[in-house]
Formats: sequence, C-alpha cells, structure tokens
Amino acid sequence: MEQNIRLAAVGDNCIDLYDQTGDAYPGGNPVNVAVYTVRLGGSASYTGVVGDDKYGRLMRQAVAAKGVDVSHLHTEPGSTALSHVTVVNGDRVFGDYEEGVMENFRLTEEDVDFLCGHDLVVSGLWGRVEGDLPRLKTRGVPVAFDCANRPEDPAAEKALPWVDYAFFSNDSAGDRELEDILRAIHTKGPELVVATRGERGSLAFDGSRFYRGGIVPCTVVDTMGAGDSFIAGFLYGLMRGEDIPACMALGAENSSVTLGYAGAW
Repeated sequence: MEQNIRLAAVGDNCIDLYDQTGDAYPGGNPVNVAVYTVRLGGSASYTGVVGDDKYGRLMRQAVAAKGVDVSHLHTEPGSTALSHVTVVNGDRVFGDYEEGVMENFRLTEEDVDFLCGHDLVVSGLWGRVEGDLPRLKTRGVPVAFDCANRPEDPAAEKALPWVDYAFFSNDSAGDRELEDILRAIHTKGPELVVATRGERGSLAFDGSRFYRGGIVPCTVVDTMGAGDSFIAGFLYGLMRGEDIPACMALGAENSSVTLGYAGAW
C-alpha cells in the first residue's frame, strides 16, 4: 500500500550556509517533508525553483539523491535562496535570509496539473504559493500547510481557507491558551489543525475534540528538521488511512529519528 502513496511538496527551498565554516546544507520546509516521506516508504516530488548557481546544483543533486522527484524543480537565472547561520556557544543562530529567485516563484498551469496527480499537496509559509491554493483545492486534491510559528502571518491567513490540514509550532502557550488558538484557526477553514510543542508533544483539533500526542524519548543530537519530520509522519499516516492519534504517534516517531543525528537529512 505504501508504494502507492504520492505526496507533492511545493514552495520554498533554502541552503543553510554556515558562515564560519562555509558548510552548506540543503533544506527548506517542503523539501524536508518530501525527503522524510520517502524515508518512511512513500514517494514524493518537490516543485520549486533554484538559481543557476552552485547552490542550485547542490539542491537539485541532494534532493534527487534522496529519491525525490525533481522533474518540476525549475532553474532560473540568479541566486538560490540562502539562510546565513552562525554557531554561538554551540547553538545555531540564523542571520540574514537571501530569497534569491524564490522571490518571483509562481506555479505554471503544467505545475498545477502535476501537483494534482498526487494524493496530497503540502506547502508552507515561505513557499509563495498561498495564492495558488484555490486552484489546487478546487481540483479536489487535499492540501496541507505549515504556518511555522506564525499562524497569524498574512500568507497563512490567505492560505487557511483553502487548506485541509494546518500545522504550526508553539511550545510556550499553556493548554487552555493553545486550545483557543486551535479553535480560532479551525474557524478559518481547515478541517484539522495540529500544533507541535517540542518536548511537550502535540495537540490536534478536528472541530469537535482535541487529541494529545506525546513524544518518543531519544537522545537529542540536533533539532534541525524535527518539526518537518513530524509533519511528514503525520501526513504519511493520513494517506495510509490512519486515525488522528496514530498519525500523531507516527509524527513523533519520525521526529525522534531526525533528532538523533546532526542536520535535517
């Protein structure tokens, strides 16, 4: 059954460039979700744009090497998106973000047709596709969207009426406060809203009841990609027909794998 699961990730990609060492690591929310879906046993594609520079070539080669379909990863003249990272007392500190060719990324009609041939489409806050989601939704393909830690962001507000499954992160709100936030987001359109809470697990709301998910204890080496791993595991469970608690458990399990090594993937 898993071999028939096809997830389409679309939107931003980004090279994390460590300024002190010059090390460059490919990633980005939709890219990560695609890679983790393949790791789980499904198939995935990534639709986006890179520049015609060395980082664009690195992104394409690295994502393809993980088994992700990059047939709709476009190349345009210019720079691939970069996030500058420094390490301070052992912690990553993110500096300037250079959007590069992602700034003008727009889906073509052929891209939309391609995406709609999948079981589910996932994007996120910086993907620049929030305006295209109505075209996907009206074609009948389920849509998931990661609001990061900013569900009130204008891009998220524009996306939410056309989203089936909304995700965001919040590890600071109390239980009652977070429940109110999930209720408010649910009224904007999604049939299911899920909040990830770091060490406090996760909380989901389907309009009628709340579901609480735990974590899988593990030795934390690096938190990079943990949230995206949860989303991939959760969505993989949904596409397999699992119920919400099982999807939350699969998300936590997938996160624990990523937490156990350095880097996103």
